[in-house]
Amino acid sequence: MRLYVGCAMWQHPDWQERPLPPAERLRTYSSWCNAVEGNTTFYATPQRRTVESWARQTDPDFRFVVKLPRTVTHDRRLTGIDEEMTTFLDAVEPLGRRLHALWIQLPASFTDLAALARLLDGLPVHYRAAVEVRHPAFFQNDRAIGQLESILNAAAAEWVTFDTTVLFATPPISAAENEAWSKKPRVPRRTRALTEFPMVRYHGRDDPKATIAGWQPWIRTVVAWLREGRSPTVFIHTPDNSQARTLARQFHAEVRTHLPDLEPLPEPLPTDPMTLF
Repeated sequence: MRLYVGCAMWQHPDWQERPLPPAERLRTYSSWCNAVEGNTTFYATPQRRTVESWARQTDPDFRFVVKLPRTVTHDRRLTGIDEEMTTFLDAVEPLGRRLHALWIQLPASFTDLAALARLLDGLPVHYRAAVEVRHPAFFQNDRAIGQLESILNAAAAEWVTFDTTVLFATPPISAAENEAWSKKPRVPRRTRALTEFPMVRYHGRDDPKATIAGWQPWIRTVVAWLREGRSPTVFIHTPDNSQARTLARQFHAEVRTHLPDLEPLPEPLPTDPMTLF
C-alpha cells in the first residue's frame, strides 16, 4: 500500500520561518509530502537542467505529476503537437521514476475525444497518463462518459477528479475564496477509479475545520482503494494554500488511523530560524 499526498506547489511564503535558498525549497517540501503537482510546466516547458535539479532535491520515492504545456492542451488542443511533446518529454526525462504521471488538463470547451485518443496512443509506453476534463458533458451525459472511460481504459490512463464541491457548498467569505470561486470549475464529485493509481485534487475552504469535514468522504474512498491494492494520490488545495502542506499530512494521518500498516510520511525538515543556543 502506498498513499501519495501533496499540494499544488512546493513553496509558499507561509511555509518557512526563515528564507530558504531555491535549492532547499523542494528538498524541504519533500520532507513534508511525498508528491507535488507540477503546475508550472503548464506555462512553460522547463529547461532540462532545471528538471535535473528537481531530481537531485528529491528521493527516488518522491512523485511529480507534471502538467502538459498549455500550448499542447489549450492552444493546439492536442492537434499538431509532435514537436512540442518531444521537447516536453525530453525536458522531464531526468525525473525518471519520480515522474508519477503526465497530467493532461483539458479546457472546459474540449470534447475532441479522437484527439485525446491519438495523444494517449502516441505516448511512450513507460509514461503513465492522467486526464482531467471539465466539459459538462463528461459529468452529465452517459454516452460521453462511456466514450471517455473507454479511451482512458484502452490507454491505462486515469481520470483525474477535481473535487470542488466543498468550495462551492456555501458562498465565499474571503477574498481568497472569492478568487477561487471565479477560477475553479464547478463539477460534480467523481469517485470511480479506472486504474491502480487513482488521482484526486480536493479543494477545501479557508477554515481548516471545513476543509477537514469536507474530505471525510474521501477518507473512506481512499481507504477502500488502498484495501483494493490501489496506490492513490491526493492533492490538497485551499483558497490561499497557506495551510495546504499541513493539511496534506493530516489527510495522510487520518487514512493511517484506518490502515496502520500504511507507510508513514517522512519527518519534516525544520524551517525555523537557526540560533546559537
